[in-house]
Amino acid sequence: MNFDRKNISNKKLLELYSSILKPRLIEEKMLILIRQGKVSKWFSGIGQEAISVGITSALDKDEYILPMHRNLGVFTTREIPLHRLFSQWQGKANGFTKGRDRSFHFGTQEYNIIGMISHLGPQLGVADGIALANKLKKNGKVTAVFTGEGATSEGDFHEALNIAAVWDLPVLFVIENNGYGLSTPTNEQYRCENLADKGIGYGMESHIVDGNNLLEVYNLISELKASMIDNPRPVLLEFKTFRMRGHEEASGTKYVPQELMDLWAEKDPVENYRNYLKATAVLSDENDEAIRAELKKEIDTDWALVQKEPEIVASLSEELNDVYKPYIFEEVNASNEVENIRLIDALSSSLKQSMERHPNLVIMGQDIAEYGGAFKITDGFVEAFGKERVRNTPICESAIVAAAMGLSINGHKAIVEMQFADFVSTGFNPIVNLLAKSHYRWLENADVVVRMPCGGGTQAGPFHSQTNESWFTKTPGLKVVYPAFPADAKGLLNTAINDPNPVMFFEHKQLYRSVYQNVPKDYYTIPFGKAAMIKEGNQITIISFGAGVHWALDTLSKNPEISADLIDLRTLQPLDTETIFASVKKTGKCIILQEDSLFGGMSSDISALIMENCFENLDAPVKRVGSLESAIPFVKALEDQYLPKVRFEETLLELLKY
Repeated sequence: MNFDRKNISNKKLLELYSSILKPRLIEEKMLILIRQGKVSKWFSGIGQEAISVGITSALDKDEYILPMHRNLGVFTTREIPLHRLFSQWQGKANGFTKGRDRSFHFGTQEYNIIGMISHLGPQLGVADGIALANKLKKNGKVTAVFTGEGATSEGDFHEALNIAAVWDLPVLFVIENNGYGLSTPTNEQYRCENLADKGIGYGMESHIVDGNNLLEVYNLISELKASMIDNPRPVLLEFKTFRMRGHEEASGTKYVPQELMDLWAEKDPVENYRNYLKATAVLSDENDEAIRAELKKEIDTDWALVQKEPEIVASLSEELNDVYKPYIFEEVNASNEVENIRLIDALSSSLKQSMERHPNLVIMGQDIAEYGGAFKITDGFVEAFGKERVRNTPICESAIVAAAMGLSINGHKAIVEMQFADFVSTGFNPIVNLLAKSHYRWLENADVVVRMPCGGGTQAGPFHSQTNESWFTKTPGLKVVYPAFPADAKGLLNTAINDPNPVMFFEHKQLYRSVYQNVPKDYYTIPFGKAAMIKEGNQITIISFGAGVHWALDTLSKNPEISADLIDLRTLQPLDTETIFASVKKTGKCIILQEDSLFGGMSSDISALIMENCFENLDAPVKRVGSLESAIPFVKALEDQYLPKVRFEETLLELLKY
């Protein structure tokens, strides 16, 4: 192995040696502890240390790195105290996730490290968002994100590279090609000779690097970092390397030919670098022993500290309180000056005033810039706020949602517009596994609003008409908002943007231009978790949201003899159970109307809550009305049959007779 020190000082060469030796010695300790039954699981990076250490050493400490579970060298080179890492691996409170996640599934803003989730690919999009924030700040910083050769087959990999290329984002995409995805060799994963060649398709600079040569890694990253300050751009790096242990210790390495193991053993990055330093008289035997002794002492001392830490004691309140980042609602009262506008105008007004109020707010979505979005809600925003903050995106919902998370991590607010709520399915994973879980896992909030144009009644067919709120009301960590009126839409969207937690904001397309209301001109907010009582009566409680509220109003106008409480939920998570229960206890009867198909929808949970909390006050069964158990059809006659408006009136009248 040929090492080129270039102009690196002896002092730096020895620092790099200590840095690459440290994770190796920790791993050797862990392997002993596994055999002793003191550590339950371990993902080894033995053989790959030069990549983690070389990259981290070349970057500034305030530059973000997004490692994976084989990158112990990132964490140790950033000088995270070992007792905190050990606590994390042992599930102790002094770790980074309060025992809620394991090994390297965590991040820490203190050390500018953002950990992975098991789905691997989304962290590439997160790196895009972090790099975009750096570019907006014009701070010249680089972001490095790791992935394995296996994850390059994921759609998120391709989406993230495409976004970075189109937006000229300063991201180092690091592929650790260690030959196997768990047990699957590379010849069963892809057909190109080199993964670096994939950069060509994205118009991206790429390099193939000896991932076992510490100085080659360090020098290349140092050069790239310096050039990316003046020329921000993404770079794809394929590091050829090998892992000498199994995917994790329990899996073993029986699937690897012995001759391959022997070949890569000769390329050991730690031993080869050590031999080079000794051959060039930079490292003496005595100095080597002193470095090893000091590192082993640190490892043993910190491990002993962790053994004295108590086991985590479950606390119900702490667990539930950490699902969301605490947020004190900022009440801004509406002014007396109003204008009679449509729901679509109210949303546009909210977005415009929020962009003025929050200089760090970025809106992203397909066709939202010059074109103004599919529904023209952001028409004129480019002229007002510039293309840096109003960004057209490629068709890649998953990576854009992940990029929104990256913006949040790096000090920005983000709004993602789904062109249609139906298309969120291709961004589902980062919403429910990244945005929703991050604060609970390691107390990192996702300051992201996902806008969801939804709903039927416009003959748009199965792929442009869904109202899929129940996909998200099921997921702890998300807030779900669904206004029915222009004034509510503006105030609730303002609150959603202020709230530091991820919010799914549903906007019914049929209501966009059909519903007018007097809406305050100035900025104001409406709290989450407070339903609106649209009508008051004593015969029955009607609960709905979105277009269903208007269907209920139409039904009541046709039947003026009905005395009903009509509750517009406005927010589905959090849910205003206090208003619901008080009304049901007053009227004794309840019907719940939703546009979504019935099974597994919001009405089911509301019905269950009423039965559990108001059973003795009920004079009849709680009734639910929803759309048919099918996809939503295109032809008007079929769509009218699918939607529940007619069935609602029939069921309401039957329930009143009960």
